[in-house]
Amino acid sequence: MLFRTKPTGRHAAPARPRWWRRWFRPFVAADDGMSTAEYAIGTIAAAAFGALLYSVVTGDSVVAALTGLVEQALTAEF
Repeated sequence: MLFRTKPTGRHAAPARPRWWRRWFRPFVAADDGMSTAEYAIGTIAAAAFGALLYSVVTGDSVVAALTGLVEQALTAEF
């Protein structure tokens, strides 16, 4: 046998609880429902960013710049 493995099942030694797990557990369990609020805030922020981006892209200066770029590309001489 080349590699030694730890015994599993009945013959395995019981896992010792680590002190940091007992200390950290109350902080982890204290934020029930937090993910739903984070998803809601993230969704609102994404919608606001989308609205801002849409207003910038449809603005006169961006449309004029894109139109000028396309016209310059179409009238280029080869």
